[in-house]
Amino acid sequence: MNAIRAADADDLAATMTALGEAARAAAAAVAAATAGAKETALRAAAAAVRARAAEILQANDADMATCRANGVSAALADRTRLDPARVEAIARGLDDVAALPDPVGAIDKEWTRPNGLTIRRVRVPIGVVAIIFEARPNVTADAGALCLKSGNVAILRGGSESFESSRVLVACLHDGLRAAGLPTAAIGLVPTRDREAVGHLLRMAGLVDVVVPRGGRSLIERVMREARVPVIAHLDGLCHTYVHRGADPDKARRIVVNAKMRRVSVCGATETLLVDREVALTHLPPILHDLFKARCEIRGDEVVQRLDPRVVAATEADWRTEYLDAVLAVRVVDGLDAAIAHVNGYGSHHTDAIVTEDEAAAAAFCARVDSAIVLHNASTQFADGGEFGFGAEIGISTGRLPPRGPVGAEQLTSYKYVVLGDGQIRP
Repeated sequence: MNAIRAADADDLAATMTALGEAARAAAAAVAAATAGAKETALRAAAAAVRARAAEILQANDADMATCRANGVSAALADRTRLDPARVEAIARGLDDVAALPDPVGAIDKEWTRPNGLTIRRVRVPIGVVAIIFEARPNVTADAGALCLKSGNVAILRGGSESFESSRVLVACLHDGLRAAGLPTAAIGLVPTRDREAVGHLLRMAGLVDVVVPRGGRSLIERVMREARVPVIAHLDGLCHTYVHRGADPDKARRIVVNAKMRRVSVCGATETLLVDREVALTHLPPILHDLFKARCEIRGDEVVQRLDPRVVAATEADWRTEYLDAVLAVRVVDGLDAAIAHVNGYGSHHTDAIVTEDEAAAAAFCARVDSAIVLHNASTQFADGGEFGFGAEIGISTGRLPPRGPVGAEQLTSYKYVVLGDGQIRP
């Protein structure tokens, strides 16, 4: 038995090394690909997704059966599920990325020194990007497309729940690469559900240049603990909406319900609602009414409980929970400073919003809340690369170092300095 396991481990190591070597070999060709070739590949991939929609949905049926057999949560199952509209959204996302300006070779900044040297900061690809994600088969297409657009090679490791869907989607991306004369190794898929494959990816220094994990806290913590290559981390989305005393009540009502209930399983869904004590009696009851009507469970503090008998008592854990479900924690706070302290103390530095007509309060909130995305008078569900005009995103980076916020094609590039002279020598 031990010998069999050792052989299996050796086979997996060899498979992962071969995948990394193929990716590294393709990196030069992808980095040098023209903007036209990349656009051709992405538009052909979009056409392949539309042509193979029935095959994608059949594969997704198998994935959903796996979800049921494994007893995955409703939120994870929703992230995995595809239907014709979602398949079309995947194709449209590929077209959107194809239409974006090519970031490779763009000059961020240019200046001339007194000695006549011209210095340019120019966008360049990172190299080989490994993306590790859970469920969400659309991330397979988004990540592959964004890496290609930014001149990078992608190694994709999707969740076991979306394994079959991802295989067909990568086949569509390969159709596009072939149509443009680019190597199919530009977008590789880890060909196994074995969790040990993740460990191999994290240790592939020299073959992988950066790892982007997108998933739950346990995945992110494992990646941060084990990685031997740089990491662009996407932590959980413990997002807040704060209704300030200067909020327009109707605007607050619309924003809060959308921020929570538009789609509860996305990382930009609001998980905690904060309301100023001054307006709790006037602004909060209509919001609670709408949320209960939408079948949302409310867990509130004592003030919130007194406003509606259906409110469940909140515990300390509720302020720290990303529900990804129709559950919302609600707390009454004593003004702007208390709201900011709560957000910075309990949040995950992902996305947080203030609803107010007081411009000074909004400016203070946006300046002092330490999150990748802050919004004024808008739903947290806008935390999405597509909504930012990025075409798509690999994830929302919650670290303090760049890239921060939605990671699109431009954010998947680095830069180098090009110095142009005319015979200058340094004295």
